[in-house]
Amino acid sequence: MIEIKKDTNSFYVGEQDHKDAEIHYVPTGNDKIIVDHTIVSDRLRGQGVGQALVKRLVEFAREEGIKIMPLCPFAKSQFDRHKEYDDVLLK
Repeated sequence: MIEIKKDTNSFYVGEQDHKDAEIHYVPTGNDKIIVDHTIVSDRLRGQGVGQALVKRLVEFAREEGIKIMPLCPFAKSQFDRHKEYDDVLLK
């Protein structure tokens, strides 16, 4: 099980000063966030870590009642693949 931690404007795997994977967002107004990048270290690649980070961000958006604009190509691909995330996708 991957432990996903929350930081200021991001969720990550690893340590705060040495993140093995991270999804970063920028809050815009009170009800929107823009995902600007997702990074996964070579060590964790291919294990679904990026997908887990996007899923955690979607859960966070639902909890907070906010919408997500996925500018990051990886996050965008996850939203395209997972129609169940449409409820938090900024249209």
